Amino acid sequence: MMMSRSAMKLLSTATVRTIRGGGEFRRGFFALGARNLSSTVSAVREKPQTEPGSRSAAGHSGFEGGDKSVVSYWGVAPVKLTKEDGTEWKWSCFKPSEAYKADVSIDLGKHHVPRVWTEKVAYWGVKMLRLPTDIFFKRRFEMRAMMLETVAAVPGMVGGMLLHCKSLRRFEHSGGWIRALLEEAENERMHLMTFMEVAKPRWYERALVFAVQGIFWNFYFVAYVISPKVAHRAVGYLEEEAVHSYNEFIKELDSGNIPNVPAPAIAIDYWRLPPDSTLRDVVMVVRADEAHHRDVNHYASDIHYQGLQLKEFPAPLGYH
Repeated sequence: MMMSRSAMKLLSTATVRTIRGGGEFRRGFFALGARNLSSTVSAVREKPQTEPGSRSAAGHSGFEGGDKSVVSYWGVAPVKLTKEDGTEWKWSCFKPSEAYKADVSIDLGKHHVPRVWTEKVAYWGVKMLRLPTDIFFKRRFEMRAMMLETVAAVPGMVGGMLLHCKSLRRFEHSGGWIRALLEEAENERMHLMTFMEVAKPRWYERALVFAVQGIFWNFYFVAYVISPKVAHRAVGYLEEEAVHSYNEFIKELDSGNIPNVPAPAIAIDYWRLPPDSTLRDVVMVVRADEAHHRDVNHYASDIHYQGLQLKEFPAPLGYH
């Protein structure tokens, strides 16, 4: 393709400036880029936002309860969500379609008896994790729940990430297990978001959470790489301990040692609880979730212990 004289002259000038002094060229280049960027931004600002069918943020005002509108050059704007009764949905961390009713009829007493030495290591390792929690928090179960959920939300994310990478390396499906484990991690995170409305951690408790999460994340990552079957078994035992902790939490609520305050609004919407629900109702549905996670992880461990792969068995998506 033939270049115009003006273009060749511009290229020649730029080349000479580059040879003689890189600093001069860089200054000229960035100045040109700044002018072009300024022109682009001005054009975006001056572009009318009332075009028919346009996805402007003006059409989504009132998101999160405010009147703010965000102009997005890329056409990405928050969507105003509503509940089934037409009232405004005020949560951005989950959608109405992700809310559900917990199955509280699940068997809470299930326990996998450790048989081989690897299972015994997983079992007693989890038991040892209880000691610092018992010493530090004692009977402050709202704080114990907060600490528990910061740890329990890690395995699903780590396992899902490693299975995701494995799926990419081997060009194979995961049988839905990536999504199942990430669902578990998200569910545990929502437990934490709920208990943050009840427990107000002090600065040193936040520091403890930061340290414990960092140590546990790296430990579980290495454990899952070495032996997924032991890692899943350990999580199964961790969830058994979670069920036990929430049993004690409910006893404290029933005895009046912990005030049975109204349920946080986020819990009422996430678990579709009645408007007059209390903290006890929240603990019951959280306990049911933990029991479901217990079953899923013990099931995943059983698959591995039989010498099989998770992808050979459909994952229990939405089991909780």
